[in-house]
Amino acid sequence: MDTRFDEIFTHEENEIFRVVFFPDRIYHARHLSATRSSRYRYYVSEVRNSADGTAIKGDVFLGGTRLCPVLRIEYAGIRLVEQAREAGRRLGPRVKAWIKLIGDDPAHAAEAVLTLHWDSAIGAYAAEIWGTLEPSPGAAHDHRVLPLMGRDAPITRIPQLSPLLGSVRRVQFAFSEEGVLHPTGQRFEPRWDNDYLRSHQEPRTQEPSSPQNTVQDLNYQLDFQRGYFIPDAADVPPVNYRNAMTDPDNPERFDANVIRMRWLLQRELGSELVFFHEVTIPPGTIEGTHRHIGSEELYYVVSGRGIAYMGDGDDPATDSYPLVDRQVFGIGTVKCRELPVEPGSVIYTKSGGVHGIRNPYDEPLKFVAFLYHTT
Repeated sequence: MDTRFDEIFTHEENEIFRVVFFPDRIYHARHLSATRSSRYRYYVSEVRNSADGTAIKGDVFLGGTRLCPVLRIEYAGIRLVEQAREAGRRLGPRVKAWIKLIGDDPAHAAEAVLTLHWDSAIGAYAAEIWGTLEPSPGAAHDHRVLPLMGRDAPITRIPQLSPLLGSVRRVQFAFSEEGVLHPTGQRFEPRWDNDYLRSHQEPRTQEPSSPQNTVQDLNYQLDFQRGYFIPDAADVPPVNYRNAMTDPDNPERFDANVIRMRWLLQRELGSELVFFHEVTIPPGTIEGTHRHIGSEELYYVVSGRGIAYMGDGDDPATDSYPLVDRQVFGIGTVKCRELPVEPGSVIYTKSGGVHGIRNPYDEPLKFVAFLYHTT
């Protein structure tokens, strides 16, 4: 980390930015595996997060000399805990991680299975992949660190991943139980956390609601690219959806009810974020009213006019708006407030909330939206 950052952080006029800078600082002060000995130092160059997982990329130094690149994987296990609970188990002291590293050239990729160990210092499972476990010429590993090294150990080397450690651009992973009941040693079929059966959307065909547009990923992805520039979102090909969020018996369904979504950012996003996209509701069409469970979504209207729906009581400030019955996708009839929207209008729906939107006017209605899982 650039040491000049410490001074910036203390400027009183920048007090508001502490909440912005804090996460980037804490990773550099965090406990890492070899820091139990003062002979080892880490230089952390990049940190990326998903909802439950973290990838820390950098270098490790021994006795002041750079030893090798390192990639540290951390996993909080929140989602896997729920999987284990469903099976009547608790997570043990270790979990498995399927991991794939992708270099600057996407053709350069390798995958492996990594054992993560519970690290009480950070409250998560963790392991470090080092480029080498051999000490520098003329040096020796510290006796406090040496027992942590080896195959399936907290500090390990995976030969097929070593060439990518210094140039890794993307990390994909999924996590599972170890498959061994602790402490009895009884074996079982492990449950997986693959990021909620993660998929993403691609405009492979303009046929509305075609399954060809859904790409099954089944893993988390962390991207070390530092920025993204989209000169004009209108140039991003949309994916079309017919009768989105409407049941077959919904009277508002009709063949021409097709809305368009430009998927601007999906797997590039970190933390719990799932997507950021632009939605177009053509004249006379509708996005069905639906309920969010375990996720939150925000709409910001950028052009056109429309009628949005929000569950009655979801926001008490809407109590003065007309009360109507809406058929909610998969739920049945629910009382909703009918809200007029125009450029600048915001609809924010938390877990358990209801929303939908239609366009009864003669110009397209456009809004941008982002969604994230609640954890």
